[in-house]
Amino acid sequence: AWGVHENNIAYCLLVFLRPPPGHSFSLDLDITGQLPPRHSSIRVALDCMCSSEQLLGDSLCFLHHPDDKLPRDRSSFLLRTLCKCSCLDVEKVACWVQKLVKSAWLFLPQSHHYQLTVLPSSQSCRFQLTSTSQTSIYTEMTFAVQQ
Repeated sequence: AWGVHENNIAYCLLVFLRPPPGHSFSLDLDITGQLPPRHSSIRVALDCMCSSEQLLGDSLCFLHHPDDKLPRDRSSFLLRTLCKCSCLDVEKVACWVQKLVKSAWLFLPQSHHYQLTVLPSSQSCRFQLTSTSQTSIYTEMTFAVQQ
């Protein structure tokens, strides 16, 4: 969605997260077997990659290789950085995306004409771009997974 109000433009983006290779997402069902409420836990599970490892030779199975056998940069970044216990932590995801956007912004040509400000938010990513003419662009990214 988007909208314009005076010198301000606002964008709302729904960003679907996909698990990286060797991982899967699942929503916890409630006790009746129904999908849970909107802000529910998203479980992250490790999937066996042994067949891909044998066919392609370029991926190691997180399930069947101990951490000390995996190269340091190949251990499960998702589980180490973006999860709490075995569930995806939306606050950690938002913080990680904010850091990525801030660091990438400096390399874009638009960074010379707009100032990027990260706005406070724990469940989504909110940014404000302000031009030299004081026009503001607000962007909010909300994260979701598909079942």
